[in-house]
Amino acid sequence: MVKDTHLFREIHEQPQVLRRLLDKEAEIINRLAEEIHARQIQHVVIAARGTSDNAGRYAQYLFGAVNGLVVALATPSLFTIYKRPPSFGNSLVLGISQSGKSPDIVAVLAEARQQGVLTAALTNEPESELASNADHVIDLHAGLERSVAATKTYTSELMAIAMLSASLVNDRRMMADLQKIPEVVSETLSMEASIAEIVPRYRYMRDCVVIGRGYNYATAFEIALKLKELTYTIVEPYSSADFLHGPLAVIEHGFPVIVIAPSGDMSAEMGRFMRTLKGRQAEILVISDAAEILDLAQIRLQLPVPVPELLSPLTAVLPGQIFAMYLSAVRDYDPDKPRALRKVTETH
Repeated sequence: MVKDTHLFREIHEQPQVLRRLLDKEAEIINRLAEEIHARQIQHVVIAARGTSDNAGRYAQYLFGAVNGLVVALATPSLFTIYKRPPSFGNSLVLGISQSGKSPDIVAVLAEARQQGVLTAALTNEPESELASNADHVIDLHAGLERSVAATKTYTSELMAIAMLSASLVNDRRMMADLQKIPEVVSETLSMEASIAEIVPRYRYMRDCVVIGRGYNYATAFEIALKLKELTYTIVEPYSSADFLHGPLAVIEHGFPVIVIAPSGDMSAEMGRFMRTLKGRQAEILVISDAAEILDLAQIRLQLPVPVPELLSPLTAVLPGQIFAMYLSAVRDYDPDKPRALRKVTETH
């Protein structure tokens, strides 16, 4: 039974996890923001893998749009394999890892610290080696995550990133919106029953694409990862713009496309993209709160509460988590034990 799994429980713990993070880490995040200002930092380098790397993609958009920071994802192989680490200059080097154990991510922060660069870690293990190499440690407060597929640690990483972004600009409205997110997440989880009903339609789906753009480019990657991990489906994530530059050729009658398109500045672009898909007879499953977007899809997962677009990845990912969990169960897989995977993956 799905409801007896660790994954089910952890998905449903997310409102409480986000509330704990908001309540307990605001002061630490404010201190990090103060040091970023004091050092006049304008660049951020993020070291992460897997789900945490997808949180880093969100940070690229959020820190860029809200804070005017140039954000790059680190290339850990330069540190561990080639032994040719770049000079970080006056940057913040941010490690994101639920376990804090992966040697390549630790190596990036260790090198940054040796260079005298400001370092910070977002981790669910504040006593980890990653944390020991960080000047500032933000505890995700997710509690023990038993399921191999990360869910609550991902949304807590997004929340920590958004809290830092709001603190850097002292945006009270954004801070107030963040305080509402745990309740919105709780309401979004009420979509579970309707998602469970449509999942059997996709029992024999062997491949699909997941499309997002802007802030939800990260969401496309994370939903695709959950589908790969839990259901062994061949899934590729794309931005809508990149998809038009070649991959559109794979679309034929009935080809499944999952589109993440909450309301916001990206709505018009995503609407045009979906009309292109319709013209090629794709089967579109959309995650959105916008009526005009929902009307363009065959399968509609309507987000119950609109949120500002820059915070929508915190809620838009939830239907994807639930969809992947139920599709795994429909295929008689164990959602807690995906084949060939372990909870902590240590790469070098």
